[in-house]
Amino acid sequence: MTKIAITGAAGRMGRRIAALAIESEQFDIVAALESPGHADTGKDVGELAGVGAFGVCLSNELADTPDVLIDFSLPEGTLQWLPICRQKLIPMIIGTTGLTESHLAEIADTAADIPIVRAANMSVGVNVLLKVVAEVARALGDDYDIEIAETHHRFKKDAPSGTAVALAKSICQATGKNYGEVAVFGRGGMCPRNAGEIGMHALRVGDTVGEHTVHFGNLGETITIGHSAHTRDTFVRGALRAAQWIAGKAPRLYSMQDVLGLV
Repeated sequence: MTKIAITGAAGRMGRRIAALAIESEQFDIVAALESPGHADTGKDVGELAGVGAFGVCLSNELADTPDVLIDFSLPEGTLQWLPICRQKLIPMIIGTTGLTESHLAEIADTAADIPIVRAANMSVGVNVLLKVVAEVARALGDDYDIEIAETHHRFKKDAPSGTAVALAKSICQATGKNYGEVAVFGRGGMCPRNAGEIGMHALRVGDTVGEHTVHFGNLGETITIGHSAHTRDTFVRGALRAAQWIAGKAPRLYSMQDVLGLV
């Protein structure tokens, strides 16, 4: 049985991680972590997750040493737990979104000492999509315009989504482009499309879990490839799969593509 700690345990993702981990009977939750002063501190993680009392209460201290820490918190939460996991040699699964380039650099530096799986999206389907869009872009060549659209719930803070950025970067890597130079965020007014750019468009609508669509088009045809997540459990199952996979791995920064054997 894999011993796990969950950060952001009172959040939407944290509660589903706890629920599915408990229901699977393949994981032992040894710590449910939240920020100091959180309103749910002291509450049973199982009751918060809606699956009944489990015997582990929400805390802001990591007293036990889990086999892996699963982090779906906020960027500041991820930065808080990185040095602690590094010191205690605890592998990490990081699904936090909204991370800056400096945050990513700190994660990469920490991965010199512990194995870390970091992904903007833990969905198995999305990670297959990341590979597919790279291959499509490489095969189509520069004559095809590329536009990426994503839709999420009204509460999402970062835009474009980490998954949309990952899709664009996957395409850039396959085609020799620099994401920072070709990404264009929305359009307005008189702004005709420039050759080679990748349009990034974000919608925030109701309770949409997550939708991503990549459009490739020239003057004769359009190819559209997309993914829709119907429930957050899609991401949770991927994260739990990664938590089991990372056991015994050497210190390094891994992706879900590594977990799925796609690289």
